[in-house]
Amino acid sequence: MSLLLDVLLEKRSITSDQKDIFLNPDYKRDLHDPFLMRDMEKACVRIFEAIENKEKIIIYADYDCDGIPGAVILNDLFIFLGYKNYEVYIPKRNSEGYGLNLDAIKQFADSGVKLIITIDLGITAVAEVAQAEVDGIDVIITDHHLPRQSVISGGLAFDLPRAYAILNPKTDEYSEKMLCGAGVVFKFAQGFLKKYGEYFKVKVGAEKWMLDMAGLATLSDMVPLTGENRAIAYFGMKVLKKSPRPGLQKLLAKMNIEQKYLSADDIGFMVTPRLNAASRMDDPMRAFELLSTEDEAKGGMLADHLSKINDERKNIVKGIMREINKNFEKRKLEKVIVIGNPAWLVGVLGLVAGKICDEYAKPVFVWGKDENDCIKGSCRSDGSVSVVELMTATRESFIDFGGHELAGGFTVHTEKIHFLEEALSVSFNQITTAASGHLPSIEKGEGGGDMKLSLSDINLNTWRQIEKLEPFGLGNPKPIFLFEGIKIEKIKKFGKNGSGEHLEIIFSDASGRAKAVSFFSSVDSFKNTLSEGLGVNLLATFDLSRFRGREELRLRITDII
Repeated sequence: MSLLLDVLLEKRSITSDQKDIFLNPDYKRDLHDPFLMRDMEKACVRIFEAIENKEKIIIYADYDCDGIPGAVILNDLFIFLGYKNYEVYIPKRNSEGYGLNLDAIKQFADSGVKLIITIDLGITAVAEVAQAEVDGIDVIITDHHLPRQSVISGGLAFDLPRAYAILNPKTDEYSEKMLCGAGVVFKFAQGFLKKYGEYFKVKVGAEKWMLDMAGLATLSDMVPLTGENRAIAYFGMKVLKKSPRPGLQKLLAKMNIEQKYLSADDIGFMVTPRLNAASRMDDPMRAFELLSTEDEAKGGMLADHLSKINDERKNIVKGIMREINKNFEKRKLEKVIVIGNPAWLVGVLGLVAGKICDEYAKPVFVWGKDENDCIKGSCRSDGSVSVVELMTATRESFIDFGGHELAGGFTVHTEKIHFLEEALSVSFNQITTAASGHLPSIEKGEGGGDMKLSLSDINLNTWRQIEKLEPFGLGNPKPIFLFEGIKIEKIKKFGKNGSGEHLEIIFSDASGRAKAVSFFSSVDSFKNTLSEGLGVNLLATFDLSRFRGREELRLRITDII
């Protein structure tokens, strides 16, 4: 093993006895027995009974790039089983909002539904599950969000819905607590096929073809790529590179991505935003249809549609950010930032909250009004506090809320929205003073990247060592390298249709020259204005570009100091 790889593994707190496991994921070894989840047996038996009795089943999934791939996994499972008496239901973000809703449950009851399987939602839906039970509908909850907690004598207890079965690693002893929603559903499919696959004449290992969706969601959602998640993402990428799904293939072709070279960056920056655009700007079923269709022509049409509405989404977010930046010029920012406007589209507020959080390194709550005139919003944490803990401590301000440590959603009483920032900031001070809400910050190396390199180290041999750590993401960030005392030789602007919104810079030192890029940047985007001939220190990651079929190793700029 190279010194470079040793240093990078050490930076990730991977001990010598863990190195081989980390670098060489193994499907059988690294994926846990699904029946270690508390209600797995119960859930599998209930689906089997539903199929035997030809009961109508609803797959009720969240509208984002975790719930939708999860719905595709269950859809695949029923196709494998030859079962057709089911429907996929994905609530509309801007009218129905997140989670189970009573109107939908009434509709299901009226149409004779006997079983609802939730995906990436339901763990806080106490009233909705109770109503389903009254209507004679069993509910299997598959979720990964934090359940509500109640104060009882001696401490806290989970306030769980009275569902038929609950699959959520945060509510039982399952060892991988940080599975995403589709990851939980994958374990469900894996468990069902382990128990009943032979009965339904499904080939052993058939669930491996579902890993493309589990991997897509794991890379898209804010879960750490360690432990079982690393294995799901690792094998998920392998399946994604040869996935036969026509809609996915058409979407990748639309973005000029060669499928066999698909990367985790492509997923995060290109694929996920287009799939999420469906719920933000239109109907989330369009994204489900793209991923599940077997029709090439339909896949092509949906790929075009999602790309178009994603461009519209970008323009809306840009407009909101301009408005926010003007607002911030004339106000003092508190410990927690709360900002909103009734005119803002609720579907894009998570993106806006993420951008503000990245820029100002504070917890951020952004609100707008939905189609029912309800104040709803999204929140993001910079890692200093759990947003769920923050909202729980300020629960009297909210009608409803949920999520996980780093991201969430909420509904607010109209009369309390203008006092929300102050209330959350008070709660923030109480939580962080008690030191109960701190989350580990994302490691970026000590004071200057993971390690120092010279420009002569930018070669395919170095890249092959770094590549062994893939896929990168939360909990396993791309290694950042420091290049000290190098000179800017040439600066060039580039971009779509000559927009010039990106930078290409040639750097040089005594050992050689190297190309680096910085997207959505200008010469004024860094601490000092950039100019040719300037001596700088560069922080950057390696980037192997295969644009238009041409392989080129370059750097992607993190910072110039």
